[in-house]
Amino acid sequence: MTPFEVGLLMTGVLLVLVVLGVRVAFAAAFTGLVGLIVLFSLKMGFSKGFFVALQMAGTIPHSKSVTYALSVLPTFILIGFLAFYAGFTKQLFEAAKRWLGWLPGGMAVGTVFSTAGFAAVSGASVATAAVFARVAIPEMLAAGYSKRLSAAVVAAGGTLASLIPPSAILVIYAILVEQSVGKLLIAGFLPGVFSALIYVGIIVAVAAWRGDAPPVGGFTWKERFESVPGTLPIIAVVAIIFCSFFFGLATPTEAGSLGAFVVLVVAFMKGMRTKQLGQALHETAKLTVMIFTLIWGVLVYVRFLGFAGLPDAFKDFIVALDYSPWVVMVCILLAYAVLGMFMDAIGMLILTLPVVYPAVMALNGGEGVSAADSAFGMSGEACSIWFGILVVKMAELCLITPPIGLNCFVVSGVRPDIPVQEVFRGCVPFFVADVLTIAGLLAFPSIITILPELMA
Repeated sequence: MTPFEVGLLMTGVLLVLVVLGVRVAFAAAFTGLVGLIVLFSLKMGFSKGFFVALQMAGTIPHSKSVTYALSVLPTFILIGFLAFYAGFTKQLFEAAKRWLGWLPGGMAVGTVFSTAGFAAVSGASVATAAVFARVAIPEMLAAGYSKRLSAAVVAAGGTLASLIPPSAILVIYAILVEQSVGKLLIAGFLPGVFSALIYVGIIVAVAAWRGDAPPVGGFTWKERFESVPGTLPIIAVVAIIFCSFFFGLATPTEAGSLGAFVVLVVAFMKGMRTKQLGQALHETAKLTVMIFTLIWGVLVYVRFLGFAGLPDAFKDFIVALDYSPWVVMVCILLAYAVLGMFMDAIGMLILTLPVVYPAVMALNGGEGVSAADSAFGMSGEACSIWFGILVVKMAELCLITPPIGLNCFVVSGVRPDIPVQEVFRGCVPFFVADVLTIAGLLAFPSIITILPELMA
């Protein structure tokens, strides 16, 4: 059996394990370890190959966990949990309601902007959906909104956390493909705003057509301006993170730590107790350990793939296809849409990027290609950033599509009176909005690349 055949076999085993419900981290670690044992046993016999494989797999957790770039993850996660336990979400939603409620579907529009604002300090789609299912849905229902639209707005709005910095999934992408964390995070800002604006356009159009989302008025200008101070902590954190990245004032970890400090100080000023701080730290630790475990397990599998030669074989196959690079790129994104129906976003990216990313870069002309000589009209670094945002947006799309649609299940779980089927039906217009967003990012890559190119 050749290494390539071993690679295909173990990849098939991995897919079967994932479909059977085994956690991605453990399924990937198991198949990677077994694959390494088989490969080294073929070369040097079982007794020696077994121990060589164990030694190689055993070094991965330590060697990868001491990477400085990974230290940004717990700081970003901590910002989100501190903001949640400090009650910033209610103040953000109240301000959005007072300023935007007069529009058709105004409270839904306000929900989109408030989820986008919370996404700028949380970086977690599921957490954003869970929080606003408690905060926004009761108020929309009380204002006469349909359950379907109210739940769908929260589920779709929560997906914005995947793009708007700080985004945990973009950090993981940057680490896996060895690109600048700061540039990837900055690159997600305009696409996130672009996606939010398309959501708003869809909401206004649907509300005007169906009439199931009446405008909410009656707020004076004084009441509107009185709601602004409650949003200032979130605005401050966004400004700190954005300016730190854009002007090169601090590393992502330093910016995340400073942002967490600002949120912590404001939270204590607003009455947060040590018990709530302990809960935020506990939740941060749990989520951080989960992500690190996932990374460790998948990197064992990635090491095996390298020895099996699958990334190079797939790259050669993609480059040899007799189709336009743009057609191939669309097919790759469609494959992600299908895969995302059965896997969570982080696991999907970690498992596929070691094989797909080199193929996309080769399709464009290579890592060091100039914009003039490339297939997509952008340099190797710009293509890496562009592809990262596209893939993460595809992961967002999968958060509101059946059968997995994690955000839809989260919203239905928080609101048992709204069946998950209703949430999925309500998300259909937002699915269309996401398709339009992806088409726009494919047609106008500068939406993604312009800010990273301007960075100091």
